[in-house]
Amino acid sequence: MSRFRKPLKQVRLDGKQRRVGFELEFTGLTFAQARQHVRQVLKGTEKAKSPVEISFETELGEFNLELDWALLKQVSKEYADVDPTPDWLEGLSRAAALVVPIELVCPPIALDRLESLDPVIDALRGAGAQGTEDSFIAALGVHINAELPDTGPTTIQSYLKAYSLLQWWLVDAHNVNIARKVSPYVDLYPEKYIDQLLSQQHAEIDDIFDLYLAYNATRNRALDLLPLLSHIDNQRVQNQANDDRIKPRPALHYRLPNCEIERRDWSLAAEWNNWWVVEQLSGDTDAITELSQRWLSMSRPLLGVNRNEWVKGVDQWLHAHGWQ
Repeated sequence: MSRFRKPLKQVRLDGKQRRVGFELEFTGLTFAQARQHVRQVLKGTEKAKSPVEISFETELGEFNLELDWALLKQVSKEYADVDPTPDWLEGLSRAAALVVPIELVCPPIALDRLESLDPVIDALRGAGAQGTEDSFIAALGVHINAELPDTGPTTIQSYLKAYSLLQWWLVDAHNVNIARKVSPYVDLYPEKYIDQLLSQQHAEIDDIFDLYLAYNATRNRALDLLPLLSHIDNQRVQNQANDDRIKPRPALHYRLPNCEIERRDWSLAAEWNNWWVVEQLSGDTDAITELSQRWLSMSRPLLGVNRNEWVKGVDQWLHAHGWQ
């Protein structure tokens, strides 16, 4: 049995199995070291995009490995035609390994093949990769790109409501590192947005765009909907967000989990299984209605909802329903 829990909705409208992509940030290795170990495991066709950006074409799709430092990547591209492996760049890569994360971007992989990623994680761990606890600067984490069953407004709204009801609980479930909590990359949805979202009934796609962009026209959200909305209408998103880093795709971009790759008892499955609770709730209309009514009844003027009380209640509710 797979350690990755299966969601209620496992197939897309076209009948094909849903896919999930992961992005993994880590330090502790130079780019050359990470490249060597990833190559040994994936055994795919390697293509160098620059001295600090490599792709591996495999049967699972294209994996990308890069040193996540915009300036270094830009400089390396400019010098790549002159000298693809300059001594200064490897020296800089070694120094950067202390503070600048390396990012492994995995392709969308079918739900029943997610365990294919385990050997890659094991290899990087064995080589000395370090995760969230190793850096107070980089706020390292794991991103989960969950492909949706469909991109209709009813489905999108159900996921937004499910996540919004669970976002405080998820911070505790993932035990989000303090450095990541104070970083701008995993900001939670504001309560005013949640109040209006949970009050919506059968929203049309325009309603979803209008409300989301009014409060969340930024990539800096723990659940970033901008890639999905850009997939539907990129120009409308850019008119509000004006950010060319947004990559359109029919998936939710979830970046709350820590990366604890150095721990032998840690896995991508553990982080996915926390997200799985959102999957379950999104498919249960009655449960969303019940929890939405509870949230709105607890929302006080000016003060909003008591966070500790809400998380305690959600935890009890999840245990009672066998989702924990």
